[in-house]
Amino acid sequence: MDFNAAELIPVLPEIFILVLASTVLLVDLYLRDDQRGLNHGITLVGLLIGIGLILALGGGERQIVLSGSFVRDPMSDTLNAIILLVAFLAFAYSKDYLRDRNMLVGEYYVLGLFAVLGMMIMVSANTFLVAYLGLELLALSLYPMVAFDRDSKAGAEAAMKYFVLGALGSGMLLYGISMVYGGTGALDFPTVAASVADQGLDNKVLVFGLAFVVIGVAFKFGAVPFHMWVPDTYQGAPTSVVLFLSSAPKIAAFALAIRLMVDGLGGLHADWQGMLIILAVLSMGLGNLVAIAQTNLKRMLAYSTISHVGFIFLGLIAGTAQGYAAAMFYAIVYALMAAGAFGVLLLLSRKGFEAENLDDLKGLNERDSWYAAMMALLMFSMAGVPPTVGFMAKLLVLEAVVRVDLVWLAVVAVAFSIIGAFYYLRVIKLMYFDKPTTLEPITVGAGARVALSVNGLAMLVLGLFPAGLLGICQAAFA
Repeated sequence: MDFNAAELIPVLPEIFILVLASTVLLVDLYLRDDQRGLNHGITLVGLLIGIGLILALGGGERQIVLSGSFVRDPMSDTLNAIILLVAFLAFAYSKDYLRDRNMLVGEYYVLGLFAVLGMMIMVSANTFLVAYLGLELLALSLYPMVAFDRDSKAGAEAAMKYFVLGALGSGMLLYGISMVYGGTGALDFPTVAASVADQGLDNKVLVFGLAFVVIGVAFKFGAVPFHMWVPDTYQGAPTSVVLFLSSAPKIAAFALAIRLMVDGLGGLHADWQGMLIILAVLSMGLGNLVAIAQTNLKRMLAYSTISHVGFIFLGLIAGTAQGYAAAMFYAIVYALMAAGAFGVLLLLSRKGFEAENLDDLKGLNERDSWYAAMMALLMFSMAGVPPTVGFMAKLLVLEAVVRVDLVWLAVVAVAFSIIGAFYYLRVIKLMYFDKPTTLEPITVGAGARVALSVNGLAMLVLGLFPAGLLGICQAAFA
């Protein structure tokens, strides 16, 4: 097979992130302990360059390269750029937190960048095998990140649970992919889609393969009843890792669902739609109801994540271009909301103290009114209160399911959303109406403060002017 160097041009962003991770790894070998912050700077600048590369190369026609295994299209351009942006925010928030806990080392950034690379591969995959390889690169990078604090027993326990259940989910997905291959004789999405269109439910191997693929995707999303790893991992892992884990990988999981279930198995939509309806209702119900009982803020946000996954599924359930665009919009918005919410916890934490309980937010307005305002915007957005962007995200997915005559599902979603508003508004009540447990000043770097300000204000700006982001999402499925 002749090698064409021109085929590497669409893959340049992925190649650059790989080079960036390798550079950080090599530079770290020659740094003294007091120079570790250089890794942070290299990573942030590299991520911005990566976004620039995507913007420079994007916008053209859909391209399939590398023997049909890699696709560059409007969806991959948008999602890869957002993944790099969210990763930039995650690392920007984390510097002071990592330094205070002696975790500001090159390995942290290397693992994070390889996780980013895995997400980008998932987004741009054009075969089941490449999507799975990207997923495994992401997972194998996240496992050690969860256990990165060697002195934390809770972190080690969380990493073990995440590893065992993550491996189970990966095994389910791989088994489903093998059955799809057995039923169609192919692994690339276009060929599988054509074969599915011909055979449909007549091929029972395909039906079983579909079931296991859906289970694997649900595991990676953290949807009920495959959510067992989410609350324990969020509570036990370092907050900087939870910030990263809760945000960008959700965008990659959405891309995985689109590639596998829409591009590859779209002909079986009527069959996987029923499975997703069950997963969505269970996720919205259990996520919102159990979150109310939590006093640990990280666990509360973990169950909140589960409920938001149910809303993302609503767009996929619709099975229309409008629904997919709405789900993409929701996934992007949720990643930004999660990054901001955990970012506030990072900034409130200090050496020897982890801000992870609801009581730690008491009286935040008296300690720093700007942080309290940003957290309030993030909580209002998560609750879906207008005019924040969370309201628009919920409205779009609800409209998508109503348009396909699933009105009852929209009603259920609205009911659970109203229930969920309670625990978000409780956070705002604690910040503004309770007395602080400490008056110790909050001291963080200017970079983290700017990142939080941009992150929080984006919830309001995108809510008031959603047309730009929504148009980009709709163009991805035009």
